[in-house]
Amino acid sequence: MNQPLNTITPPGGRSKMDAPSTNGRSEAMSTAATILLVDDNQAVARAMEIVFRMAGHRLDVAATPEDAFSRLAACCYNAILLDMNFSAGESSGSEGMACLARIMSDDPNARVVIITAHSGIRIAVAAMQAGASDFMMKPWRNAELIAKVEGAIARGPTVGTVPPRYAESEPARLLGESTAMHRLRDLIRRIAPSPAGVTITGLPGSGRTLTALAIHAASPHADTAPIRIDLRDAAAWARLDDAQDTMILRHPDELDAIAQSRLLDRLPPGLRCIAIARTVAPLTPALRRRLCTIEVPVPPLTTRDDDAVLLARHFARVAADRFGQPEPTLSEAAVAAIRATVWPDDVRGLALTVERAVLLSDGGIIDAAILTSPTADAPIAAGVSDTAFDLTDAERTLIEAALREHRHNVTHAATALGLSRGALYRRMARYGL
Repeated sequence: MNQPLNTITPPGGRSKMDAPSTNGRSEAMSTAATILLVDDNQAVARAMEIVFRMAGHRLDVAATPEDAFSRLAACCYNAILLDMNFSAGESSGSEGMACLARIMSDDPNARVVIITAHSGIRIAVAAMQAGASDFMMKPWRNAELIAKVEGAIARGPTVGTVPPRYAESEPARLLGESTAMHRLRDLIRRIAPSPAGVTITGLPGSGRTLTALAIHAASPHADTAPIRIDLRDAAAWARLDDAQDTMILRHPDELDAIAQSRLLDRLPPGLRCIAIARTVAPLTPALRRRLCTIEVPVPPLTTRDDDAVLLARHFARVAADRFGQPEPTLSEAAVAAIRATVWPDDVRGLALTVERAVLLSDGGIIDAAILTSPTADAPIAAGVSDTAFDLTDAERTLIEAALREHRHNVTHAATALGLSRGALYRRMARYGL
């Protein structure tokens, strides 16, 4: 982590051994690759970015595992370079091994080259056993580094011989470190390889479609796009005749008993069905047997601990990339607001709010006022009147965070919260602040 990269030299100072091939790429690859480096050392990241750019490749950098998972959820990378330690003074490699385990469980065919010190042979061996494609010892030579990464890409998947997946706009990766999300990912890993019918239940906007795509991405039919049908649209039923391998069926729970019987008759044997519904209760026993060998409940955001903040940072980074703006940061008050708010439309509602905030933010800071957008005397929690406002720990936490952030300047804190000074003073009085 903190060792100098003393063999990566500036442009113009390379030895012949360290220089890339004359055509900008080594003989191992003839096309540009997109590579993710997971390393918190900024000097290493800057040097590697130059080296890979001169070799004709693009290098993105994630300083933390959380940032890495966010980037992996937004982009398909040809290879991943993974440092094994991130915390100051840490050298056991446990942080890198945990990150590697998550990467490989999300995508067993990921090409991961780990970075370790010369004293880390044991760590390198353990990483290879856990699914890494190769390892690189510090310090290294530029040409060897490029060759290792290009070789890992050229060799292809480390597990099985899975054909290339169909093109999705984004990888099907479920973000979140809460217990509920770890359980969801574990369940997906267990059931995805089987042909069993699955019904995904939960609130609209909670990630049901992404969960369906994650199940399909880990299935034997991951190389073909699943047909998606909204069963409320009568015209869409014609697509049932084109069914093969996997089909995603939306809203079977909104069909009456006759329509459910017709659907059951139309589904060909051998077709893997992944259904999306609020609940399985309205399904007839016959259709439930066909579609719901196992139910996969998607947890609402309110039960996911601090995942809302993690997701907000992910949505902010993705939106900044899309809108061509610098990646913003969340103020302390904004973080408190995200934790305190029950978001309409669940995760999808949070994403929309954060995307809007990226466009409206000033100075690269997203504050609570941009997220909540309350009127001057409105309560911070949406949907509750001022006179009947039920005081909660969440509101007190939000106000305390804003006051701390603005060093108890009431005017500035009120502005950050989108309140008038008088409205903030009234709330401070209620809490004895």
